[in-house]
Amino acid sequence: MNVTSTLMRRVSDAAGGSTVESAPLWRSRLALVLSLGGLGIATYLTIAHFGHVALVCSNSGEINCQKVTTSVQSYFLHIPVAMLGLGFYVTMTALNLPVAWRSTDRRVHIARLALLVLGMCFALYLVSAELLIIGAICLWCTGVHLVTFCLFVLVVQTVPRMLGWGQRG
Repeated sequence: MNVTSTLMRRVSDAAGGSTVESAPLWRSRLALVLSLGGLGIATYLTIAHFGHVALVCSNSGEINCQKVTTSVQSYFLHIPVAMLGLGFYVTMTALNLPVAWRSTDRRVHIARLALLVLGMCFALYLVSAELLIIGAICLWCTGVHLVTFCLFVLVVQTVPRMLGWGQRG
């Protein structure tokens, strides 16, 4: 067997191989609640962004939502970060619906994990921008970052077990 076919088999096994264990019900329910919370905050930030409405938040000192949400860093690749957050949480909510948690398609669970790794990296970038570049913190943004972190921890502790990763056969 050549290297290419061995690699293809491993990728195939990782994506759609053996069975998927069920997640504890409380974990899937908590993931959905967190996703809906993130979706709510992201919706509020997006409406405020496009409606040019001030957020219910301090606008002076270190806690300054207006300074953060109107900064250059509130755009990523010319897309408002609020829109990226909304898209992220629409997708996460779909991936955390009960039917998605019950899916036997390993790709659904891998997508949930991969998207949260990406989301957590982006949240760390945004927190760094707030602290190091902008010099202010937005409480609503921090709320989204905390929800993302909680989801990340929950999914990182759940999905690998569901997929049997790290278990010896």
